[in-house]
Amino acid sequence: MLIRDLGERGLLKLIQPYCLPKTIGDDGAIVHPPLGCELVVTTDVLVDGVHFSDRTTSPFDVGWRSVAANLSDLAAMGATPLGITVGLSLPPDLPVVWLEQLYAGMQACLQRYDTGIIGGDLTRSSIITVAITALGAVTADRIIARSTARVGDLIVVTGDHGDSHAGLQLLLDPELGRDISKFTNTADLEQHRQILITAHQRPQPRLDILPLLDALAERLRQRVRASAGESFPISGMDSSDGLADAIEQICRSSGVGAILNRSMLPISPSLSQMFPATTVESALYGGEDFELVLCLPASIALELVDLMGKGAAIVGKITRSPDIILVDDITGSPPIYLAKAAGFQHF
Repeated sequence: MLIRDLGERGLLKLIQPYCLPKTIGDDGAIVHPPLGCELVVTTDVLVDGVHFSDRTTSPFDVGWRSVAANLSDLAAMGATPLGITVGLSLPPDLPVVWLEQLYAGMQACLQRYDTGIIGGDLTRSSIITVAITALGAVTADRIIARSTARVGDLIVVTGDHGDSHAGLQLLLDPELGRDISKFTNTADLEQHRQILITAHQRPQPRLDILPLLDALAERLRQRVRASAGESFPISGMDSSDGLADAIEQICRSSGVGAILNRSMLPISPSLSQMFPATTVESALYGGEDFELVLCLPASIALELVDLMGKGAAIVGKITRSPDIILVDDITGSPPIYLAKAAGFQHF
């Protein structure tokens, strides 16, 4: 069955079970942020042939990734999700099962973070487009912004970087990285391949970090007897367009620079073994890892890394100089000045 066979009313009936109860049916959804919270709104658009294709992404994974990208933006602002709206542009000859799988993927990701779909829109188009708007809530003293990094802050990065980019390369060229001579057996090779591919197809927005930041903020208040209205000293964003891009944007917004250490970059064993020649480049510029890049006072940064164990790493520090430099304290190689132009840009 194709989309045109159902018609608009049939499509709406198909989609309704995926939405939160009592949130659709009127011209708009009513959202009530918790008392004392600010409303955070973010929008992300995924286009067939630009952000996904049938070569690399199943409709289920398109749904998962479209939601994950928006929830990652909320996490990067320190916000807890309240719900999302879904705007779809669909070709009439698209199979209905594709749409069902898309919503199944969205729902699977949303359920992990206790939120759901509260509205949206449908229109006909020659190209599949998925436009998600996510709503979140955050108290004023917990807002994470790009413009508040301070000289001396340590740069904390969650998760590994470069895996998603490597996974995309494997999906585009299935024969890539099939050199079994580097591995003990075929199972080891396939395990590394799957880790990288999963990183691309099923990214995990780091909303799990927010309770840890809340706990650290409370500890800080108790230590320095800060007032209840004093803001938590934190700056950051997510790394959806690459680790180097995230650090560059934070530095430019805050009027500072940074020194990064190559040996401290969060690189997975799978990436370093599968793509040894381009590991650092993928980690810095690959993008779509959807991890958090946070700039914190040293004491808080060290506590966060201690709480997360191997889930976070300190990769450098914020400097007064406006330059963003990558140093290598192991080989002693000359410093490298990082440029945003090397990362992903839409135009």
